Amino acid sequence: MNPQSLKDSSAQPASILVVDDTPANLQVLAGMLKDRGYKVRPVPSGKLALLAAQRDPPDLILLDINMPEMNGYEVCEHLKADDKLKKIPIIFISALTEPLDKVKAFATGGVDYLTKPFQMEELHARVETHLKLRRLQIDLEEYSRDLELAHARLDHDLKLARGVQRSFLPTRMPEIPGYEFFGHYESAFEIGGDYYDFIPLPRQRMAVLLGDVAGKGVMAALLMAKLSADARFCMLTEPDPAAAITKLNAVIYQSGIAEQFVTLMAAVLDPASHTVTLVNAGHPPPLIYHYSARTVGEAITNEAGVPLGVVDGFQYASSEVSLEPGDSIVAFTDGVTDAMNVQDLQLETTGVYAALEGEACSPRALVEQVVNVVKQFSTGRSQHDDIALVGFGRTGRERERS
Repeated sequence: MNPQSLKDSSAQPASILVVDDTPANLQVLAGMLKDRGYKVRPVPSGKLALLAAQRDPPDLILLDINMPEMNGYEVCEHLKADDKLKKIPIIFISALTEPLDKVKAFATGGVDYLTKPFQMEELHARVETHLKLRRLQIDLEEYSRDLELAHARLDHDLKLARGVQRSFLPTRMPEIPGYEFFGHYESAFEIGGDYYDFIPLPRQRMAVLLGDVAGKGVMAALLMAKLSADARFCMLTEPDPAAAITKLNAVIYQSGIAEQFVTLMAAVLDPASHTVTLVNAGHPPPLIYHYSARTVGEAITNEAGVPLGVVDGFQYASSEVSLEPGDSIVAFTDGVTDAMNVQDLQLETTGVYAALEGEACSPRALVEQVVNVVKQFSTGRSQHDDIALVGFGRTGRERERS
């Protein structure tokens, strides 16, 4: 072993404090250790040892037991009571050979016990071993501190990222006479890849988008931010919803993130005609709640298109549905249907149907009922995927006036 200091491995040799009240023993020990390249400080008493250690803490201490005024056990106890010195390894060197003496030495905080007379090579082997162990301990403590600092920085950055990501989500619901809107979002981690938005369009129409970027965490959140901007651009520049999603697919495909595909449900509400035009890009199909019949069914009649960013040039199709007074559409990401219980069973779409067939009828009540069902179903399991839902529909008050 290169006998370098544990406090600064690039500077001085390792420092060893040798404590013995017999001058001849001090001379022998100091000479043996200096020959091996260590920095040795010999002291003849326990009190002087404490003063020397406090003034300049050594890397290791060799400590005799039988000394006047303060014996080795008492010195060790004082050292271990000092926060600055308690981690210094102490090797007892003594002529005492009784097992109880050794037990007491270890009980007071010693790391090793060497019986006089001892062999020079045995001393060097034990000194090397405990210096190595102390070096590893110091390295581990430094690594742990660095890890804690890195974790604190990461936690701070994730909280900032969470705030930034939340800023991409609507801060308040749209206000359209005769209609109600509601959204809900929960990420599995600090940040996630689910997304929803309400985009006012020309002719008093309102686009409702719900998307899910494959994956979770930072990458999914970054792609979600891009999706938010690209989707808003396409919906505002293409009057036809199917053409807008076709254009959005081309934008995402050309960005080169096909490995991180995106599923999306787009709905455009026309409150003048009480119709909703729907486009599905590989997303779980939205459901429609029929207020008059208290029934639930799929809102989209045609087949879902492929996820965004997978097939270049794919042409998406749309379907249209009418909303009667009290009717609502509820869309959700697969974090809802994939929610698992303690038996590893998934909620699936049937669970969502059951939640929507309850007493709730407003968009907000319907979404909250689904969220409650998911939480009850997955009790005892941690959330493993992001969850996002949107609900919108005609209010029941209009039905009552008709």
